[in-house]
Amino acid sequence: MNLLYFLTPKVDVAYLEDDFTLRQALEKMEYHRYSSIPILNQAGEYVGTITEGDLLWAIKRDHNLNLLRAESVPLMSIPRKRDYKCVQVETSMDDLVGAAMTQNFVPVIDSKNSFIGIVKRNSIIRYCYEKAQALEKAAGKCPSETVNYHPKKPVRANERS
Repeated sequence: MNLLYFLTPKVDVAYLEDDFTLRQALEKMEYHRYSSIPILNQAGEYVGTITEGDLLWAIKRDHNLNLLRAESVPLMSIPRKRDYKCVQVETSMDDLVGAAMTQNFVPVIDSKNSFIGIVKRNSIIRYCYEKAQALEKAAGKCPSETVNYHPKKPVRANERS
């Protein structure tokens, strides 16, 4: 399977630019309600990923930080715990799944190192689940016979199980 099947293209991805300020990063992450977001340079190349935790620790270190001061803090001056591993567009499914196991999304770059989009972990999980369901159906099994997942029924305060 080609990873382009799972790709959310750059045009549909919120990202930060490396010349943004802390305030711009906070506002964009708040607007999109993201906990992590890719950072691109002016050439459109992936340079890293920043998380809410990275921003939180930067704010904690600077006790006098306010929104006005955040306008003058360069985004790239904030230390990042780790950058999400990016993959080339030709990457195998095994490598894509391996990267997605430890991060929410996988940045995808082309042969010129330009960011072209992301693969979301939930897209891969959905594909694997649907493929497993199709295999079970083809084998003549009911999915509930082979899946051991049974979500608990919510119990109201006045009910007893």
